[in-house]
Amino acid sequence: MEVWHLLITIGIVAFIIEIFTAGFISGSIGIGFFFASAGNYFELAPKWQILLFSLGIVLTYVFIRPIITKYGNVKTDVRTNKDALIHKTGRVIQEINPNENTGRVSIDGDDWKASTKNNKTIQVGTRVKVVSIDSVILFVEPLN
Repeated sequence: MEVWHLLITIGIVAFIIEIFTAGFISGSIGIGFFFASAGNYFELAPKWQILLFSLGIVLTYVFIRPIITKYGNVKTDVRTNKDALIHKTGRVIQEINPNENTGRVSIDGDDWKASTKNNKTIQVGTRVKVVSIDSVILFVEPLN
């Protein structure tokens, strides 16, 4: 095994490490090793191989990392837990009467305590939409 084989292997290992880390630093180092392996393959002096290694890291970090950071870290607004219930629709399974503090709705097969913000009574079987949540009480409004 020649030295340039070893340098390519180290570069591949750096890319594997990049899978488990953030920031594209290991990826930049991996590309630096690929540059150094090219220098070794063409039998350049060690100082030129080190220079190619450094150049690969700097070029990658300066030019490719911003592109990966911009397009690779796309953030999505995924609502989870109770926040995922807002804007969902369900059906009233117990009359919602804020004066008597009663009311339950079924959403996706789950049973929730429900109330309304406008103190209106909603009859059983009415389709409703969740507008907000306070602790474990869903505030709903009828679908029109």
